[in-house]
Amino acid sequence: MLELLRIRNLALIEDLELEFAPGMNVLTGETGAGKSFILKALNFLTGERLGTDLVRAGSDRASVEAVFDLDGEEHILRRELTAAGGRSRILINDRLCTQESMRELRSRLILHSGQHGQQKLLQPAFQAAVLDAFMRRPDLTEEKDRLCAELARCAEALKTLDDTRAALEDKRELLEYQRGEIEKVAPLPGEEEELEQRRAAARKRDAVTENAGRALATLNGDEGRSGALVNLADLERSLDALAALADEFAPLAESAASARAAIRDLEKTLRRAARPAPQEEAGEAVEARLFALAQLKRKLRRPLDSILALKNEIVENLDFLDRCALDRRNLEREEGELCAALAGLLTELNPARGEAAERLAAALEDELKGLGFSEHLRVSFEFSPRPLYGGRVDLQERVARIFWRPNPGQPAQPLDRIASGGELSRFLLAVISLMGRNTHERPTLIFDEIDSGVGGLTLNRVAAGLEKLAASRQMLLITHWPQLAVRAERHFIVSKEVRDGITYTLCRPAAPEEIPAELARMSGAPI
Repeated sequence: MLELLRIRNLALIEDLELEFAPGMNVLTGETGAGKSFILKALNFLTGERLGTDLVRAGSDRASVEAVFDLDGEEHILRRELTAAGGRSRILINDRLCTQESMRELRSRLILHSGQHGQQKLLQPAFQAAVLDAFMRRPDLTEEKDRLCAELARCAEALKTLDDTRAALEDKRELLEYQRGEIEKVAPLPGEEEELEQRRAAARKRDAVTENAGRALATLNGDEGRSGALVNLADLERSLDALAALADEFAPLAESAASARAAIRDLEKTLRRAARPAPQEEAGEAVEARLFALAQLKRKLRRPLDSILALKNEIVENLDFLDRCALDRRNLEREEGELCAALAGLLTELNPARGEAAERLAAALEDELKGLGFSEHLRVSFEFSPRPLYGGRVDLQERVARIFWRPNPGQPAQPLDRIASGGELSRFLLAVISLMGRNTHERPTLIFDEIDSGVGGLTLNRVAAGLEKLAASRQMLLITHWPQLAVRAERHFIVSKEVRDGITYTLCRPAAPEEIPAELARMSGAPI
């Protein structure tokens, strides 16, 4: 039960707080006063979207709060909408929750029939849903939907598999050629970079060997020429002879000896540097491997890292083609199992719908007769087959459509073809009344002009039906008829007021002494 509703900064509402009573709560007021905005706020609170243009001008956010009593447990709901960006937050008992969670809770809180509820009743899908909700085994419908979803997934997997296989079969020859070329060369990750480094190192070693050889030739001489070492030896002997003749040449002789010793050390180092590189480090092998990799890149027209990725892709695609037949058999087996399960389920679901249709038709007849229809009224559900998968006859569900005969002497016809607006209003009231009884939940019933198209004595029957329903359920009712408003447990009057050039929507509970005047206004009688 909805105990309290507070709305702030929504449309023309600045700050509004309403306390509701059990039973029938009626909202009345002139057309355009803002009655429907109160219900719009309640729908927003319970999960529906709201445009930022409905945030009151000059405010940065709108908020809606409510207190519900569910089975003796109090639930405090709050939702805000910011004008900048349209972000909203939902809180249940001061804890943040998602819109999905709120929508799941909504069915326990409110059951709303808006001004367009009549049009919804004309939709065959809604009529079928009404019948399914009245079945003793609603789990059958849930299981049917689950199996259909699984079959759709299976069919999509089969289509994807077949499409992929067809595309790859056209490319198989190319894939096998590419795989063969790659396997002949067998490139490795990072191999090209490593070979480039080895080639650069080999070229450096070759240059060192060559230059060291030339330096050795300079030191030792070649082709009949004397080298630096021989010349230094001759120089050292000449300086030794001079030092023996005169002491002043002794330092020069020592310098020559030191120079020759340093040159000999240099010769040893150069001899090590001039040794040829080991055979395994020879540049020919590196060059040959780099050439093979370059040829592979040219043939496949892509860099080496892309070739390595292509190799994995080719292996996966060819493996897919090899196991494709097995995968298809597994999917076909799964498909067959799902079809068998669905066929078995339909042997329960279709008769269950037929049984529910008989009970619901009888219950609707009783309700409608109480709402002013003829005693000769007849309601029935006509079924038509609808294939669920692959056009198979054994996988057809029986889909219900409401037929009725409001007057004797006429054949039954679809509800959506012959019902007037007033008849649809009463039919909708009957459906909602029965749906409310058919569940253990007791959400607050919300009727937005359920009396549309109804007048005269029939209106009194509708009023009596609403009053009877409100005896066991809380109800919020927007109406323009005094015949309905007079039966309210609590009566709210919605009005507009302009203050300082700004329009406000107001709503207040009517005092007992105000109600006669409001009823007179609604009837159009002079006050």
